Amino acid sequence: MEMFENNKFVLHRIKFFILIILQISAIVISLLIFAFFITHRAILNILQNQALLALIIVNFVELVADLPMPISFYYLGYVKPATNGYCIWWTFFEYNLHLISELLVATISIQRHILIFQANIFHNRFKRFMFYYIPLVLCFIYPIILYIIIIILYPCDGTQWDYTSNLCGYANCYLIYNKVLGTFDWAANNGSPVVIIMLANMTLVIRVIRHKRRQRQANSWKKQRRMTIQLLTISSLYLFAWLPSLIIGVTQQLNSPSFLANIQTDYTLDFIYLIALLSPWIYLKLLPELMKWLGNLLHRGQIVHNVVRPI
Repeated sequence: MEMFENNKFVLHRIKFFILIILQISAIVISLLIFAFFITHRAILNILQNQALLALIIVNFVELVADLPMPISFYYLGYVKPATNGYCIWWTFFEYNLHLISELLVATISIQRHILIFQANIFHNRFKRFMFYYIPLVLCFIYPIILYIIIIILYPCDGTQWDYTSNLCGYANCYLIYNKVLGTFDWAANNGSPVVIIMLANMTLVIRVIRHKRRQRQANSWKKQRRMTIQLLTISSLYLFAWLPSLIIGVTQQLNSPSFLANIQTDYTLDFIYLIALLSPWIYLKLLPELMKWLGNLLHRGQIVHNVVRPI
């Protein structure tokens, strides 16, 4: 028992240092990205960058408002404050951010097909509103309404929480006591977006390759390749972060709650935090204009430093 607690302490401390180091760097890069979009409105007018900015904002909220809670848990080794209300708020807030982020990437994956192959659809204001902006807005509205109903309003006495596990043991009443709701949340809410992301990316690659062979236009291919690589890179991070916990979570709901339970709580569920922690680094590579802007800032700073340095 003592060795088990020591192992837990070491694991928690390792997670604490990894999370806080990655969090600080991700926040700095995110702030630079926001500054870039504010000073480059023309870049923000590009339709695909608007959806990307919405995704960056959601990930930034997770970095500054949600991640401090698991970081605090891994530092202390227990949930503080250990109350029913805190666990309800924490799970409601985190589940919302994760599902909104997933739905946004799934929506962006579908919209990217239209942007590459039928961009003229979005030239019409009504169609742009209906097929671009409304789906993005629904990605925010649906999770909030859903989790108000199944987390906040779900009748439960609050005695099921595990204050010695991250996110209070993921012990929401609907996950423990309602197999239908639990399976729906894991499979339909979290699983469906992942399936859509995979299928949309695979078909996009096939369509782009076939289109390149037919068109043989260098300029058109360059734009398509850039938009495709942008989507593939972001989607790959989401698939890596979500697939392990999804497979285990659905199996637990359908078969046995104890299936790989320790692996799930100690490792795979923490992979989901990597989305917010690593995505700002990906955006740096995916926005060449951003890299040029940062390079110019560093160059100017170096010139100023050299000018004011005393002889």
